[in-house]
Amino acid sequence: MSPGRAQALQSLVAQLQLEQLEKNLFRGTSTDIGAPAVFGGQVLGQALMAAARTVDGHAAHSLHGYFLRAGDKGAPIVYDVDRIRDGASFTTRRVVAIQHGEPIFHMSASFHRREDGVSHQCAMPEAPPPEDLTPRAGPRVRVEGPIEFRYVDPRDPVTAGPRPPHSQLWLRTADALPDDPLLHQAMLAYASDYSFMGVAMQPHGLAFQQPGVQGVSLDHAMWFHRDFRCDDWLLYDADSPSAEHARGFCRGALFDRAGRLVASVAQEGLIRVRR
Repeated sequence: MSPGRAQALQSLVAQLQLEQLEKNLFRGTSTDIGAPAVFGGQVLGQALMAAARTVDGHAAHSLHGYFLRAGDKGAPIVYDVDRIRDGASFTTRRVVAIQHGEPIFHMSASFHRREDGVSHQCAMPEAPPPEDLTPRAGPRVRVEGPIEFRYVDPRDPVTAGPRPPHSQLWLRTADALPDDPLLHQAMLAYASDYSFMGVAMQPHGLAFQQPGVQGVSLDHAMWFHRDFRCDDWLLYDADSPSAEHARGFCRGALFDRAGRLVASVAQEGLIRVRR
């Protein structure tokens, strides 16, 4: 692992910890990863951390967020947590991310006390192991980033032309993380936004890097099913079943090396092509 990757991961871990300003107020900073605005995955991870810092004894099992405005990379983000409900089994939080006096993102998150119950899952799809694949940076992202990606079918998104709306990649953090389940959840929320919406662009031969193409995340939802470590390889299997009215819908499943389904993801994004 290069020193640049290690430093990028340390910086991200520090950003996810947040500064507590008041009982329900937290402040986070941003890193420029090469995107025009604050990276949506960063806001997801920080909002989840802010919500979880107000919860005792329950683990996050789902989050649903909406991106309202582009974030300013040069300004701090304040996270205002609303303690909607504290229950014996479930706890609910609402988080609003604020910059320059205006909300840029809001999220609802639910936390569940661990309990026994029925269990089943879908089968892990076939994919070559990450050791057989070449490391590659995510779209619009610096090579020396905190997350390592290995794409099953790597192609130049600008020149690849139309292809089916399906993608597989392995991901993990560039170095080991502390044994904090919440940090691993926040890190996976961060990583899950990389290249996700690009899957909806593939059937049309489009890419973020092409002139005239505007791609913006509108919302993002995650469900955490099983315990996992984000510093060990996870297979991200994603597809896009629909695109219409300038909106593309994507869904994804994340599996660990043992084939366990650890998380599910869904997102709708705005895709505009200016001729």
